[in-house]
Amino acid sequence: MYGFTTTLTGTSFEQALAKTIAALKAEGFGVLSDIDVQHAMKEKLGVDMPPYRILGACNPALAHQALQAVPDIGLLLPCNVIVREEARERVVIGFLDPQTMVNLVGKPEVKTVADAAEERLRRACESLGGDTTQTT
Repeated sequence: MYGFTTTLTGTSFEQALAKTIAALKAEGFGVLSDIDVQHAMKEKLGVDMPPYRILGACNPALAHQALQAVPDIGLLLPCNVIVREEARERVVIGFLDPQTMVNLVGKPEVKTVADAAEERLRRACESLGGDTTQTT
């Protein structure tokens, strides 16, 4: 398993995106990057697709702890969060499970950081009030 999702219904993509950014902020995460996949696919490939964003979420204190423990863990940072429109007024928000980093790196000193990050990201996910939460 590498992530967890929630689905918002009765809300626009832009509203879901704003709610997601606010939920991340409430848990101490800033958005360092915002990749507009829909725009990139249209521009580079001429492909139409529904709105889809990849947010690079970072909690500075947790990132610092992880980098102190394993300097090369920056290859796995920041935590990705996706916001994608599945249908009109049906938006899926997915969060990378930080435990994935522990599994990839194999260093126990990263586990406490991943536990703290997971707890905060799950709270952010739950605060969105989605209809369903699934593990992917």
